[in-house]
Amino acid sequence: MNGLSVALAAGLGLALAQQQLLLQRPPRLLELRQAAASSGPAALRLRFSRPLEPQSVASRTTLKPALPFDMQGNGNPLLLLPKAGERILAPLRLHLGGEDGRGLALAGVERHWDPRPHLLAVVPVAGGEQLQVRQHDGRWTALTPVWPSIPGLQPLGDGSGVGLVSRDQQGSHLVWRLDLHTRNLSPTAAGLGLVERRKLERLGDQPLLFAHLSSNRAGDLLVQASPRSDGQASTVLWKRDGGRQSLELEASGPIALLPQGGELIVPESEGLSLRALPPQPARRQVLPGSRDLSSFCPVAGRALLVRHWPDFRRSLELVEPGQAPRTLWLGSAGLAASACSRGGERVWALLIEGLRQPRLVLLGLDQRGRVLQRRELTGLELEPGTDLHYDPTTDRLLLAVRSRPEAQGAGSASEPQRQQARAALIDASSLEIDLLEQPVRQVSWLVAG
Repeated sequence: MNGLSVALAAGLGLALAQQQLLLQRPPRLLELRQAAASSGPAALRLRFSRPLEPQSVASRTTLKPALPFDMQGNGNPLLLLPKAGERILAPLRLHLGGEDGRGLALAGVERHWDPRPHLLAVVPVAGGEQLQVRQHDGRWTALTPVWPSIPGLQPLGDGSGVGLVSRDQQGSHLVWRLDLHTRNLSPTAAGLGLVERRKLERLGDQPLLFAHLSSNRAGDLLVQASPRSDGQASTVLWKRDGGRQSLELEASGPIALLPQGGELIVPESEGLSLRALPPQPARRQVLPGSRDLSSFCPVAGRALLVRHWPDFRRSLELVEPGQAPRTLWLGSAGLAASACSRGGERVWALLIEGLRQPRLVLLGLDQRGRVLQRRELTGLELEPGTDLHYDPTTDRLLLAVRSRPEAQGAGSASEPQRQQARAALIDASSLEIDLLEQPVRQVSWLVAG
């Protein structure tokens, strides 16, 4: 045997020995991160140094306080999903265990996990408006400088930050992206769930006449805008990885990214069109009729639409893949906003009933349109330009409302005083409402990233 053969044999033997040594080592956790959940209150993605037996991971893993969960996947990665219908109202302590196919046990892993979202709000302050976050202990923390006005607020779908539109006193708009950091998974409980500000970046270099924002679960930000210089509308996709892509689109209204990514909804004169994003092959599907996108459901392909009828009635429709839109509600009341859970198993519609004395009414519906709950939000009205937001983690709805203006006194000819809006947290099952004291202009959820 010559020297080359000896060297090759020795190298092969060393590689085999190293492989055997690695196989005898216990498996290790390589990655643990929050994942998007479509069928439950939260999700964790688990990735190991080699595949584990899913049943052993499920049986040897615990959450405290006790919370039932499912383990999905074939071994690597796995997805830990608290069961649908469960509420998470406090941080969890995760103990992760399991075995691989050879019976070697995963070294015990302990983590503190807080999957709850944070409440973001545009808050009126001296000199204008400011974006603030409500920490889990109830404290409000400033995240941006004070601008004269903040007409646009769009949390990024992966929880990594927020898109903002500021407006100066001359009416010019600017678009910003604010990076945020949240410790939702930690070996210790100290600082768990705290939202911290990172970089504030201006997107684009021209003052704008208007700007509309949308985001998806990948953290991409779509900016639909028109510069003051020429008024020519443009649509730009600012990707989470730092890339920028201009899109050649003509739209008759606000464009929306699909939450799962890869597609967008474009309003056109003939209806709503579903378009594929580059570099995918061009694809366009049109749903004809006078319809507006109202909200997306967590399960991919499900959304709620508002349809406008010739007799001035409106209907709320649930759209599912491969099926005609299903009418859940039809009436003459104003349909102000909507939200849904999972694939539309539960739907909430915010109505404005009456003309002389409008009443704000919240309906809870099932996926067939049967009314499960009805609550009149007595003495309250919706803050203009705001929406209804659902959080599956805590099973709560969020909106901005204000008390109805009342005359300053009997027989007074003065104008009613306009009240400051406040954030309303609503139990999605009972529709019980909790009004926070902090004045707000807009509100939204920042998902745990």
